[in-house]
Amino acid sequence: MKQKELLIIIPAYNEENNIGAFLEQLEQPQIMEMADILVMNDASTDHTSDIVRSRGHQVINHVYNLGYGCGLWVGYKYAVNKGYRYIIQMDADGQHDACNVMELYRRLKSEGQGGHKPDIVLGSRFLKDSVAYPVSLIKRIAYTMFRILIRIGTGRKIQDPTTGLQGLSRRAFSFYAGFNHFDDKYPDANMIMQMLLLGFRVEEVPAVMHTRTNGVSMHSGIVKPVFYMFRMMFSIIAVWIRVKLYRVDKGIANEETIT
Repeated sequence: MKQKELLIIIPAYNEENNIGAFLEQLEQPQIMEMADILVMNDASTDHTSDIVRSRGHQVINHVYNLGYGCGLWVGYKYAVNKGYRYIIQMDADGQHDACNVMELYRRLKSEGQGGHKPDIVLGSRFLKDSVAYPVSLIKRIAYTMFRILIRIGTGRKIQDPTTGLQGLSRRAFSFYAGFNHFDDKYPDANMIMQMLLLGFRVEEVPAVMHTRTNGVSMHSGIVKPVFYMFRMMFSIIAVWIRVKLYRVDKGIANEETIT
């Protein structure tokens, strides 16, 4: 069987009420012809893993709950070892519509200005052509602060720096898979800041997203979003200091070893 070049990575924790319907959306022939699906099951206590296996997709089961970021990090390593050229990472709760896959994939393979392909394509909720998406006041404040910090630190205006819907080139996920290159606890706007500062090419495309209908978000409530906002702000600043002042990994995006 011919090796597919795209891997769709889906971190999941207790998503038995969502994962089956979401996988069914992804199983359309147009997507399955060029993509494999890998679900990173983060020690779910429900039937998430059983549902994935019953549909014939790959699943990696964590013995202990390691968190969303660690699931992605292990997925990047898997993609490197298996020889995939592109990754699209999506959430298991059905908020990321399957229609985004083809748009992200096309953009990853398209040359932009200067004849270069993007390293990271962000599926944005907040571009002009994005489908309207409701956001709480606390989260709007947080997103605004993250945009400001990234704009100050890099000169780039990123409308949706916290989106979990992302397409990655092999250059990008090979770098992430390395030691100490990826925040496996809270990978978010801080990673966008890092990759821009290191010279990776980051683009945004309009995305179709839905609100969660089953289960609870990891940033639900009032206390968690506030804690997340301050934690992420400090992390973004720490990334800027690490790259700009201490020059850790500076220029690595131009090295031939990142392919």
